[in-house]
Amino acid sequence: MRLKKQIFIFALPVLLLAASSSRAQEQYQDYFKVTAVPDTTQIRIGEAVNISVTAKVMLYALKGANIKVVFPNLPDSLNHLEIVERSSLDTTGSNENQKLWKQTIRLTSFDSGRWELPPMKFEVFSVTDGSYDSVFTDPIFIDVNTVAVDTTKAFKPIKPLRSVSWNLLDYWPFLLGGILLIALIVLYFVFWRKRKPAAAPEPPKPSKLPYQLAMEQLEQLGREKTWNTEVKLYYTQLTDILRLYFEQQFHIAALEQTSAELLQNIKPVTVLNQQRDKLQNILVLADLAKFAKLQPSPQEHEDCLQKAIAIVEWTKPSAIAAANNQSDNSTNQ
Repeated sequence: MRLKKQIFIFALPVLLLAASSSRAQEQYQDYFKVTAVPDTTQIRIGEAVNISVTAKVMLYALKGANIKVVFPNLPDSLNHLEIVERSSLDTTGSNENQKLWKQTIRLTSFDSGRWELPPMKFEVFSVTDGSYDSVFTDPIFIDVNTVAVDTTKAFKPIKPLRSVSWNLLDYWPFLLGGILLIALIVLYFVFWRKRKPAAAPEPPKPSKLPYQLAMEQLEQLGREKTWNTEVKLYYTQLTDILRLYFEQQFHIAALEQTSAELLQNIKPVTVLNQQRDKLQNILVLADLAKFAKLQPSPQEHEDCLQKAIAIVEWTKPSAIAAANNQSDNSTNQ
């Protein structure tokens, strides 16, 4: 009796944890659905099969929560199946009641047999309360068949090698290239003494101040709107502009530091530390987009750019700030 009581005491936390995990999974399943549907499960060697992958979030069940979804990152080759192409995420099916992501994965196989595409793992987490979970699709089985061969017919003999007659016209590009090369060499040695003296190099232009360079780069980034096509590239360029500005203006090795190290090392710089919250929001969202394949909204793209501009404006040198104030005062007069 005493042994059973001890077993129950040790097993109770495990049972409670399993029940909590089950309730969390059921909670996500109430508003988050994922599917992976192939257009066929029977192909011949080398043929392609398209897998339609969808993730759907029911907005009416969120109650204002901000949900982020990370699609599975499949390797190029798995279990005798080869990934040929991945389409970009399509959100055209979204409306006020639901948010829908679609992606098509094309794969093929060069080994005959019945191969399994394992369940695909979707990461879903709430930015509002920090809850996190994983949702999986059902496995997909693909039958790869060989090409039927008629064994009733006799084998045909191997054809002998055929010789091709030599033709001068087949080598005319090489002949023309050789003639041009010889002509260039002759012209060089004939006229090299008549070359004009090289012009003196122009004096180097004064380099721009770090503040001016950073503002020009941010304005150029805003005009290009790289986030419409390459979200990861946009956030890489945005954070690199800020890190380079910090190195040139405040002599912080920002390009060599992680986001956490950078936030720690700006504390001694008072004017920069005053913008710590804005910088932290940019770095966190950029890391999620670059390393977790997060797809921020267009409003978040614009907001990060405006925060970066505000950081540079706030930390610009006092001489430039005074000059801008004088210019504004003269304009008002």
